[in-house]
Amino acid sequence: MNGADPMAAEPGSVVVTGASRGLGLASAAHLYRLGWTVVAVMRSPDSGVERLRELTGAQPGDSRLVAVRMDLDDRDSIARGAAEVVEAVGAPDVVVHNAGVAGVGAVEEMPTAVYDQIFSTNLFGPILLTKALLPAMRAAGRGRIVVVSSQGGVSGMPGISAYSAAKGALERWAEALAPEIAPFGLGVSVLVTGTFKTDILELTTSYADPDGPYAAMHEALEAMEPRVQRLAARPERFAHGLSKALGDTAPFARHAVGPDAHVVLVASRVLPTWLFQRLVGRALGLPRPGSLQHGPERFAPVTPYSERGTNDG
Repeated sequence: MNGADPMAAEPGSVVVTGASRGLGLASAAHLYRLGWTVVAVMRSPDSGVERLRELTGAQPGDSRLVAVRMDLDDRDSIARGAAEVVEAVGAPDVVVHNAGVAGVGAVEEMPTAVYDQIFSTNLFGPILLTKALLPAMRAAGRGRIVVVSSQGGVSGMPGISAYSAAKGALERWAEALAPEIAPFGLGVSVLVTGTFKTDILELTTSYADPDGPYAAMHEALEAMEPRVQRLAARPERFAHGLSKALGDTAPFARHAVGPDAHVVLVASRVLPTWLFQRLVGRALGLPRPGSLQHGPERFAPVTPYSERGTNDG
């Protein structure tokens, strides 16, 4: 097929969550062009599917582009959406868990409800959707579960601890899932993503207190962000990496997508944790260990900035 990626799998049916924007949108459009039947899972399919049609030229009623409404933070929505998937394509050949949410803030600053939402969407959502689709995939004797992780899932990243924890847990879950379903002819792939030009920053809520005890950390991370974004790749590069991973045949596979992801994945494997964290801290310009321990906030408990009331009187 014209434009096909080397080593890519033969087109079949693929479910892509978070297909209305960013990496999910680029991936769904790319796979459609390669001949896949794409089940685009999104919270707002009315607007999301229009973006896909603009990118692909697909017409309304095209059987190779199916939109399914699903909120991964809602168990009933997952159950309904999974039933729609099976009704539309039967047992999907591939399920790509791409959808996710993030939040910025130190552990003390992050509201508990935000932790709940991040884990619900990034971890429990993929687990529940997989549980719902596995019976059909087992019966078909084929299929692959693809988990989209990140550098924060490889090693805990400061300022996004909830996101890092959820992605790390998702990777461990994927590793455990692989030997469970391998005897039935199914496989699992994990994609560790690098930095790509998406709108995730605009969609990510910050709970960082600019005047709190973690202000120095936040200032360092904000100063680094423009440099990181200059090196960010276009989402289409991720889509090419994903399409190649769909050709995996091993029971379990892990791939880095993006040069920065390759560096983090290799460094985390060959360096001891303490040295890896020290190098990350130096690269990000974070405060040195012990440098703030005698500051005025040393023993002060932190009230999350987002939960503080206002005093108008």
